Amino acid sequence: MDYGHCTDFPSVRDHVSPDEWQARVDLAACYRLVDHFGMTDLIYNHITVRVPGSEYLLINLYGLLYREITASSLVKIDLDGNIIDKPDSDYGINQAGYVIHGAIHRARADVACVIHTHTRAGMAVSSMTCGLLPLNQTAMRFHGHIGYHDYEGPAINLDERVRLVASLGPHDALILRSHGLLTCGPDIPQAFNTMYQLEMSCRAQVDAMAARTELLIPPEEVLARTAHLYQRGTRRPFGVLEWPAMLRLLDAESRNSPFPPHTH
Repeated sequence: MDYGHCTDFPSVRDHVSPDEWQARVDLAACYRLVDHFGMTDLIYNHITVRVPGSEYLLINLYGLLYREITASSLVKIDLDGNIIDKPDSDYGINQAGYVIHGAIHRARADVACVIHTHTRAGMAVSSMTCGLLPLNQTAMRFHGHIGYHDYEGPAINLDERVRLVASLGPHDALILRSHGLLTCGPDIPQAFNTMYQLEMSCRAQVDAMAARTELLIPPEEVLARTAHLYQRGTRRPFGVLEWPAMLRLLDAESRNSPFPPHTH
């Protein structure tokens, strides 16, 4: 069968390792959650995860909506963007996906998942010279723990990778100036939680600025202490406890959805 531009593919569960299948299920869930929380941009952007025990990555077919993505519709690529395995489809991958994501996965052994978005609030804050302001508890977690990368054009220039990685540094969050947002983490739940919090921070900042009133920023000592509590190793891994609840949310949605479940 020629699948062309269809969105329903045969299950690959019996053709991959149990660890890879679980990574596929979680990655498909992450795509669906990004859609659920209004962080998509048509068919654009990417979320990647490292295939456990390998240097390969899983990424979306370029052409599917996030709500259409399933465990079996993902593409396996290497760090240079070469396709190792993909569904029988005319869809391929977006070059910018592996330029940005491949660079971070190659440079950061501690990173298993990378998420990139072009949301309205994220793009708005990315265009502000002030960057993200620690206006509330949610935004304070990023105080001193977020990078900024100046815009160099669409992310197809391989030379930009070195500068992109340097801008991210040791952080799990990055604002791409005049572009959008990026988060990463040691697993999918933590990377998603960081993106959710970063997106909420940007939305709150845009709302607060639109109110045209004086903005309140707590003292530096309070900001630093609050930010520290949200970093890796200080308390429970943020996102891990929340993940089962997010999966229940998807399960409830799938019962009334015309799309195959993310676990297919």
